[in-house]
Amino acid sequence: MILTQDKLAKILTRNKSVGPLFEALSKMLQKYEINTVNRIAGFLSQCGHESADFTVLKENLNYGAKGLRATFPKYFATDAVAAQYERQPEKIANHIYANRMGNGAEATGDGYKYRGRGAIQLTGHDNYAAFAKSINKTLDETVTYCETMDGAIESACWFWKKNNVNATCDANDIVAMTKKINGGTIGLDERKSHYEKAKGILT
Repeated sequence: MILTQDKLAKILTRNKSVGPLFEALSKMLQKYEINTVNRIAGFLSQCGHESADFTVLKENLNYGAKGLRATFPKYFATDAVAAQYERQPEKIANHIYANRMGNGAEATGDGYKYRGRGAIQLTGHDNYAAFAKSINKTLDETVTYCETMDGAIESACWFWKKNNVNATCDANDIVAMTKKINGGTIGLDERKSHYEKAKGILT
């Protein structure tokens, strides 16, 4: 077997309780054909980077005004606007995610309902709806499912397959892999380091 719980613990050093994660990975990786050294190493390194070694599986939007201005300057153009939203995660999500990704207006609450969940932070009504259809669950069931370990991993595996990230793993192309996950190359050096480490442990 390529991945064992012991190997997983050595790869994800920031995660001190890999048992439940290993159980979920054992079910989901094979289902989504993440089943070679390169593919598993790619998945663990990319998702590990995005989720602090699978310890942060829900978007944290508890920003102060300064953080809002720095992180979401498009939505918080002045200190006065940011001050109205600081330390109110639900209100922040409804504001920044309104009227995009299939979400309704700010007042609908869609932004918070469909905020980022899972190892790759599935976000927005349309992404949740597409994932729900693929696993034959309702939208509300899927939101709840994404807050479980199985759902956090399966939603990431679904995104992985949907964007054909396995092909970039097969090509050993960490840059292309990162762009598919991140949209750019943020954290590339750390992702490279984790990828090579994981391959070494899994081989």
